[in-house]
Amino acid sequence: MKKIGILFGRERTFPMAFIECVNSRNTPGVIAEPVHIDKVIQGASTEYDVIIDRISHNVPFYRSYLKNAAICGTAVINNPFWGSADEKFFNNSLAVTIGVPVPRTVILPSYEMPAETSAESFANLAWPLDWEKIFNYVGFPAYMKPFAGGGWKNVYKLHNQQEFFHIHKETGQLVMMLQEEIVYEEYYRCYCVGGKYVHIMPYEPRNPHHLRYTNEFHPSPDRIHQMEEIVCRLNQYLGYDFNSVELAFRDGVPYAIDFCNPVPDADRPSIGDDNFEWVVDTAATYAIERALTHKTGQDNLTWGEFTKRSMNRAPIGEIKNEELETEK
Repeated sequence: MKKIGILFGRERTFPMAFIECVNSRNTPGVIAEPVHIDKVIQGASTEYDVIIDRISHNVPFYRSYLKNAAICGTAVINNPFWGSADEKFFNNSLAVTIGVPVPRTVILPSYEMPAETSAESFANLAWPLDWEKIFNYVGFPAYMKPFAGGGWKNVYKLHNQQEFFHIHKETGQLVMMLQEEIVYEEYYRCYCVGGKYVHIMPYEPRNPHHLRYTNEFHPSPDRIHQMEEIVCRLNQYLGYDFNSVELAFRDGVPYAIDFCNPVPDADRPSIGDDNFEWVVDTAATYAIERALTHKTGQDNLTWGEFTKRSMNRAPIGEIKNEELETEK
């Protein structure tokens, strides 16, 4: 029997619907259930062939459990090793190398020194930074936001240098990015499952939260194809099985704004019925695929093109002129 587990926290609508959807398929030899943990022993396999992870980014114990499970052959969605290493500034740097437009972005050292450090810890860091070149590169208005994490926490819109220096003092030990504002005509949030299934959702982040999926954006077939290609390219290169990508169109150019969302919002009241049904059904399809192709005792994780090329010493930038294979 192939067993699919889902690991979750306070979230309820997606996990329960996912389990019901998998089990309603009546796929021979495949069942789904909530993950149950009563002990974690080093090097001991779990009872799950596949685990959908919805909470380990907030619970270090769960993250360690998933790494141990992965070592023993569980296909964890998403790869917990990559999730521990990834962050938004790296994602932007990667996008530049693979030819995906992104806002001009710089990373900033935290305003306050991290715990257990002193001025001597920063002998290699110039201070003050070259603020003139930084501000000229990014421009104003700009957004300052953490280089990791999500949920629109600690995100600031800044109109000038004075606002920047005032707000930066309030960010404490957070490592922040300063990013060009993209004044867009259209905006889309796109689910990507398995690096091949894409669902494009017109989205308006300037609306109140409960109205963000209410807008008048109607993408043409060509624009849909363009977005699908970008979304698949990013996720195949990063190696995420389940992610969302936000694209803002300015003067016809799609800028990837945020694409480090390995636990994307999938709550029915938040995303609406149609989007909810798509993500539940597609996640179930993909989890069953992974269960059926699972190989006991082997590495069943997804490793992105960046990681694979790094292992093979292949030039990263070559991807700009390649078409990644996308199964439909």
